[in-house]
Amino acid sequence: MLQAAEVRERLRRALDVPAGATSDFDQNGSVPAGLEARPAGVLAAFHEDGRLLLTKRASGLRHHPGQIALPGGKVDPGDADEIAAALREAREEVGLEPSAVEVLGVLPAHRTVTGFAMTPVLAMIRGPFTPVPEAGEVEEAFTVPFAHVADPANYRLERRLWRGGWRSYHVAPWGPYYIWGATARVLLALAKRLSA
Repeated sequence: MLQAAEVRERLRRALDVPAGATSDFDQNGSVPAGLEARPAGVLAAFHEDGRLLLTKRASGLRHHPGQIALPGGKVDPGDADEIAAALREAREEVGLEPSAVEVLGVLPAHRTVTGFAMTPVLAMIRGPFTPVPEAGEVEEAFTVPFAHVADPANYRLERRLWRGGWRSYHVAPWGPYYIWGATARVLLALAKRLSA
């Protein structure tokens, strides 16, 4: 089993690996001209044993219902930046208090097909934490082992018909959870940095 110091060190080293920004368009051409880039922050929060906290979004949400996601969302007017947005959203979505989070750094923003520039915030959860999902936003909170997240071999490309054309996207299924799209692409970018 991983120890907190090892997880923290591996994540810090990953932040030092040079890598470009990613987007939902990496396998599908370039980011369309004029697509919005609304700022957002997502929290990639690891428990001390390396497990990554993920959520399954509520099925009644307007954006990304039922999808697996990192806690987070758009930057609101009261947020100082993407880190503040990620911390606020994690508190709202799963009850993770900002004081229980050690922010290690950020990865380059990921451009989404829905018009967000999503900044992944790498962090460690201090001490024990039991998520309390916000019923209106989160159907379930769960964790994925570090070994699954950190291994690029666990990611693959799939494709589906979307808005009249074929669209390729990354997936990294874990048990009953279908991790795909922007979440899988961000985690793949992290996995590549961890393997460098």
